[in-house]
Amino acid sequence: MEADERIQYAIENTEVVRPPEQSLATFGTTNIYYYLVTELLESANVVREGRVIAARPKIVTPSYLINLEGFGAQARRFIEMMAEKHPHEAGIFYSYRNEPKEMNIVSEPMKEVVDKLNQRIDSQHDPLSAIIKGVEELWDVSLLKFTYELTTSSVYSNVTELEKRGLLQIDSAGVPRDARNYIEELFEKTRLDPSRAPELVTELRRWGLFHEYQDRFLSLFKKR
Repeated sequence: MEADERIQYAIENTEVVRPPEQSLATFGTTNIYYYLVTELLESANVVREGRVIAARPKIVTPSYLINLEGFGAQARRFIEMMAEKHPHEAGIFYSYRNEPKEMNIVSEPMKEVVDKLNQRIDSQHDPLSAIIKGVEELWDVSLLKFTYELTTSSVYSNVTELEKRGLLQIDSAGVPRDARNYIEELFEKTRLDPSRAPELVTELRRWGLFHEYQDRFLSLFKKR
């Protein structure tokens, strides 16, 4: 089976049995605990546990994305094309971190494993837990599908909240209000903790704003 076919197979055979009861937070970090169950043998299943940590959604534009690291050549060319046509069109950028915890092999049928996990979550009263049935050979693809569905189920409410606060508005420099607010937060954090300076510089450069804020940035380090 070709790689694309295997990935498609994993996507089609992944099921989110129990999604979290809450959407991704619009103005904070969301911490989802997951149980990913995959079939190893007919009478043995693997249960992987971990956390998917979703950072606070950021409002970005194609011009900003061009300056982000981690994109392949084709993806970067697509972003460049979008930037040429709609350089200041606002969108929401979600970033995640996976923190694996445990992996156990359980000699029980899949249904029994899922039932016990449901009971555990019910007893813990945790609205941010999820159960996923995936494919063992490509369990990470199953986890990515869960993450994708989590994003799509949250984006409408996130956009609605951001619009209500006017954070999607773009100024004359092509920068969303939310981004300006975040820069102000970074200035305050850097004032209190100078080690945050590289983070601030990176954000300013991604928006092409370092020249605008340069004097203010340098003033943080002047001797008093």
